[in-house]
Amino acid sequence: MKTSHPPFAPDLYGPDAIILKGLNGFNWRLSDYEARGGYQALKKILSEKITPDAVIAEMKRSGLRGRGGAGFPTGLKWSFMPRNFAGEKYLVCNSDEGEPGTFKDRDILRYNPHIVIEGMAIAAYAMGVGTAYNYVHGEIWDAYERIEEALREAHAAGYVGQNILGSDFSFQLHNHHGWGAYICGEETALLESLEGKRGQPRFKPPFPASYGLYGKPTTINNTETFAAVPWIVMNGGDAYLALGRPNNGGTKIFSVSGHVQRPGNYEVKLGTPFAKLLELAGGMRAGARLKACIPGGSSMPVLPGDIMLATDMDYDSIAKAGSMLGSGAVICMDERTCMVRALMRLSYFYYE
Repeated sequence: MKTSHPPFAPDLYGPDAIILKGLNGFNWRLSDYEARGGYQALKKILSEKITPDAVIAEMKRSGLRGRGGAGFPTGLKWSFMPRNFAGEKYLVCNSDEGEPGTFKDRDILRYNPHIVIEGMAIAAYAMGVGTAYNYVHGEIWDAYERIEEALREAHAAGYVGQNILGSDFSFQLHNHHGWGAYICGEETALLESLEGKRGQPRFKPPFPASYGLYGKPTTINNTETFAAVPWIVMNGGDAYLALGRPNNGGTKIFSVSGHVQRPGNYEVKLGTPFAKLLELAGGMRAGARLKACIPGGSSMPVLPGDIMLATDMDYDSIAKAGSMLGSGAVICMDERTCMVRALMRLSYFYYE
């Protein structure tokens, strides 16, 4: 199985890694995850009988914002789930990673799949949800197979299923693969696809929190968002917030590509200078000058190289510079790049 950057060296992931910490490309199984402290957060919640409201409050304190692109506060989003709804409620993980330049979620699913399962189980507990779906992009079939194998391990160990770890909490998770349609990355189009319909966005309102999957209340978060949850439960929301900046808590995985020496995924604290991130990626190839950069995926505004080099990597700093952090897909272009040709190539993608 190919990795995002050669060689697969954990130190390349960044000194502050949480989600990608200690990974070597092979230690993805349940026993490996447990050896890294995996599922201790879920055990803590159930053994100490921490209330769902307390879990949500911790998420709010953490400053964790959605890692899929919009950057909406995660704890606030979880609080929208109606507490006393009598019928079925759903939880959905958006692993439909189709934005050009974005390749972080597939590496989480490939190399640390159990962290997503544990994060989703905790989220389900916090919102009183019994059934969840992980929608995986259809063009990363190996990642789908990997998370399916991990889910079988989690079921066998009692981390997913009925009366988890002897508690009264039951949680079922199903992986579902799409067929590579870019539009299904939009959350309501994803829900339409899950229901077996053509993946096209719904009119909003109503929003998924009140009318989501099968017309029931639904919360949708990104893969990386769920992967951050166990660390927050174990270490506290304040500690996670302290890793980043106010309103920009924690670490973020940036998919760095383009004209750099070491394209790949790098997990750094939010607020890290872009120059430091570029250094982790080995700098520009052949000592070239950074001409332009797309900081958050191909649908985000392009920033000139000099502005990017003076910018920090967090939601507010990137917005102040004139773009958006988005999914964290950092596409670097050197001085030989024709910007007109780059625009035409991206336009062709969205046209198709």
